[in-house]
Amino acid sequence: MVFRCLRERTEHIMRTRALLAGIVMVLLICGPAAAGYIDNGNGTVTDTATGLVWQKQDDAKKRTWAEAVAYCKGLSLAGHKDWRLPEVKELQSILDSKRRAPAIDPIFTGAKSYGYWSGTDHTTFFTQAWWIYFLDGGLGYNSKTDPAFAIYVRCVR
Repeated sequence: MVFRCLRERTEHIMRTRALLAGIVMVLLICGPAAAGYIDNGNGTVTDTATGLVWQKQDDAKKRTWAEAVAYCKGLSLAGHKDWRLPEVKELQSILDSKRRAPAIDPIFTGAKSYGYWSGTDHTTFFTQAWWIYFLDGGLGYNSKTDPAFAIYVRCVR
């Protein structure tokens, strides 16, 4: 009786291990689930991985950092007025490394292969802010007050 119970328990453990090994193999071969986006049909896109709601299309106007902050604060889109400049990690979350020029999912219409401002200050140079280069996903920073440095903005909420 004891041996039968032990044998059944061992067989159960072996089946469980085989199932887990299969799952691990699928994950190793296929990789993690890709980010998903929902076009909300109102000029916004929801990132299903982060829950953030993004402006679907930028307005194709280059802005200084201060102008970008003011633009997002003043944006009224899809019945919401709580838009803001995204943090650099949030902006990086919509990069698509499988794409280039621009390195972003085509659900984001009108995206430029150019720089987009973030709301993240440089940790050493507080007069500078980070931006993402959507040609290839590069990261850079520049002066927040330099009127000669103007790039695009995509707001988030």
